[in-house]
Amino acid sequence: MIKRTVLSALPALGILLIFALSARAENYTVTGDMSSRIHYELQHSITVGDDIKQLMLSFVLPQNFQSSTYRQVVRNADLAFAPEPQEKKRHKDSRGNDIIVATWNSAPPLITARLTFQATNSTRLQKQETRSPFPLPPPPIEIAPYLKATAQIQSESSEIRNLSLELTRNVKTEFDAVQRVMSWVVDHVRYVNPPPRYDALFTLESGRGNCQNFSHLSAALLRAVGIPVRIVNGVTLNQPFDIALQKGTLTFKMGQGRHSWIEIWFPDQGWIPYDPQNTQLFVSNRFVRIEVGVDNNETKNDGLLRWFRGRNATVSPKLQETIGASLSSDSVAVKGSRQSYGPRNLLLTPEVRAEFKPVEIKPSPPPPVIPEEKKKELRYDVPFLFGNLEFPGNVDFAFPRETMAAGKNAFEMTRNFLVETAEYVTTQVTQYAQVFVLNKPVRLERVGLALHRFGGDGWLWVDIHEDKDGKPGRLISASAIVNAEDLSLNPGYRWADFSFSVSQPVLMPGRYWIALGFTGSPIVNWFFTYGKPVGPVDGTRYKGIFQEDWSGALNYEFNYRIGGLTSNQET
Repeated sequence: MIKRTVLSALPALGILLIFALSARAENYTVTGDMSSRIHYELQHSITVGDDIKQLMLSFVLPQNFQSSTYRQVVRNADLAFAPEPQEKKRHKDSRGNDIIVATWNSAPPLITARLTFQATNSTRLQKQETRSPFPLPPPPIEIAPYLKATAQIQSESSEIRNLSLELTRNVKTEFDAVQRVMSWVVDHVRYVNPPPRYDALFTLESGRGNCQNFSHLSAALLRAVGIPVRIVNGVTLNQPFDIALQKGTLTFKMGQGRHSWIEIWFPDQGWIPYDPQNTQLFVSNRFVRIEVGVDNNETKNDGLLRWFRGRNATVSPKLQETIGASLSSDSVAVKGSRQSYGPRNLLLTPEVRAEFKPVEIKPSPPPPVIPEEKKKELRYDVPFLFGNLEFPGNVDFAFPRETMAAGKNAFEMTRNFLVETAEYVTTQVTQYAQVFVLNKPVRLERVGLALHRFGGDGWLWVDIHEDKDGKPGRLISASAIVNAEDLSLNPGYRWADFSFSVSQPVLMPGRYWIALGFTGSPIVNWFFTYGKPVGPVDGTRYKGIFQEDWSGALNYEFNYRIGGLTSNQET
């Protein structure tokens, strides 16, 4: 059986979809080419603290890489320190990473480090062909470490092994095994950041995690059935790119910051990149590949800060990381077509010639319909709270790292993947709306949004709209007006509640839209979560402020909460 495929799902991306989506498979075949020249700059500013006996800072220099879909060529790498360290060593580790370690034996109060390089990155989305069988034969000795279980990739656990065997039952090709596993991960893990743990077993049991969790669980399920996988750490850029569809355009916009993805080994193709959140058999040219290893405990050398302190130390070092990138040239010509099979969540893949069985999905049941006579009997006396409730509240994203003990009087601070994901939603040209879906009747009392005010003044409010053909329709109710000056200027995001205590609209089961309104000139950001942890794929929209049609859709989800009263009576 020769077929084409696609599969996998969401987040470490924000995705702009300028077309209407329905509740079905979100599986797209993409073709075309992307190429760009990237100027990359990473800067660390370290406030050293007191009584520090020795301080070490390491970086990984990115290297050239080539696969059948993704190519990276790095030139003119330069790493500068101020002041210069007393010692600077360069070596390659067992995974081939090129590491520089700078050491200050007498650390000054302030240290800065600046890494710059030029990268020519390209992604070629042409038809791929693989004949790798499943199960795989034993790999070469240099590939074997990427089959082993680790503390973060528990591929030998019975829970992971049993699921992997079930997903790959009766499979004859490696590609079929991989696409079944990736489709399952896409549809069963929802994005939260930061999660309490990053390992595969936690991800499987909780169904939650960030990019590290997606990577570790995917690697564990594949290693459990003999497919080598390695973890890649790098950076994604926030420059958008378009995919032309038959009826519209998909514009991808990734968050700028650190990211984790994977590479899977095919005997006839070598190492092939996958982003378990959204792409299969490729990553875009907005990905900068830096470090590889067996898991994210190992791939920690880029930006690793270590120190030894004396007995009188009271203040630990602090590190502020700034990642900047610009495109000196950029060319994108990509087309996409939607498939009738695949996961519910978004997955993109080039056309593939391989034997596989398409993954079928069942449609979600519609919300219940309550008869008119029953509505009159309902009593609203049960507290109700619903929404995308998880986000990193009150976090100063300039200093998000944590210090960990690493031996007697020894400490370290590694990079993390906590990225500020928010949209400026009080611009004078664009208005934003977020869907919420109720499965029970609710008397609405308040709507909370995860907001941060950077400045300006004015007034904010929330409108509730009916759903009409997947977009905001008739206005149902408006909240009380909130003075923008009542929102905190302190770093971080927190709930801002908009009251409906006067109108208290009653909402029957179904889809509704939150639309943020404003007047004046407030500068307010609304925090969002990659992917669609709670709602449907087409559930975040925007339009020009003077337009009637909510023509655009974003493939991330604003953080919101719906509060009120519901009924415990049978409906």
